[in-house]
Amino acid sequence: MSDVNFSRRDFIKLTAVGAAAVAGTRLVKEAQASSSSPAGEHQWAMVIDQSKCTGCNYCTLACQAHNDTAPENQWNVVSEAGEVGGHKTYIARPCMQCAKAPCVEVCMVGASYYRDDGIVMMDYDKCIGCRYCEAACPYQARVFNWEKFEGKNPAVPEWGSPEVERRPRGVPEKCSFCYHRIDRGLELGLIPGVDADATPACVGACPTGARMFGDLNDKNSLVSLVLKEHASYRLRDDLATGPRVYYLPADPKEMDTEVKS
Repeated sequence: MSDVNFSRRDFIKLTAVGAAAVAGTRLVKEAQASSSSPAGEHQWAMVIDQSKCTGCNYCTLACQAHNDTAPENQWNVVSEAGEVGGHKTYIARPCMQCAKAPCVEVCMVGASYYRDDGIVMMDYDKCIGCRYCEAACPYQARVFNWEKFEGKNPAVPEWGSPEVERRPRGVPEKCSFCYHRIDRGLELGLIPGVDADATPACVGACPTGARMFGDLNDKNSLVSLVLKEHASYRLRDDLATGPRVYYLPADPKEMDTEVKS
């Protein structure tokens, strides 16, 4: 499990509203993208099933390898979330790819922006390192490059090989849903969420199938079908940021949200 500064108390804050909403109702009937970000042909989303997550951190390691991140700059953080039926549960937190992203709204130079498919991106050449985006993100999904990452990546080659360039010192980084794999896959006629080479690395690395990925614009995609049939919630839905990461709770009725010291 990750030792990055995303604590169980942080998880409680993020899920307090979402967990309450899911009990006794189906929060998501059909997921729809907000008009705040461009409405392209595809609208990518991720579903994470907490009943299947074991806290193994394979997703974190695969992300670290494929996106060539420093060990201290994890884009995907896994933390304990409580207990259900005497068993620990976990919360995995990538970037939420918000439809109305605070990080995009506060960026004064346009370095944070939306793609047509809803993915929130960073232009590292434009970034001036002000960290406004990092402060604005309610999910703590951005990490700042205080030092230039040099030398060997300890997650390579066991967990994969780098597929993107390392980011420079002095800019914030974040999960990008492995946009490069999506784009390359579409060019080859592959289906993101179905074909591993066109799907975010974290999804394929999960040994229990806790992560699902696909296109919300495709009613027959796995994520669309899962969200239609199962109760789900999004972190801090009360903020109206429109996260594109959805969670299936380990047990909506029994989820332990008590903060323990």
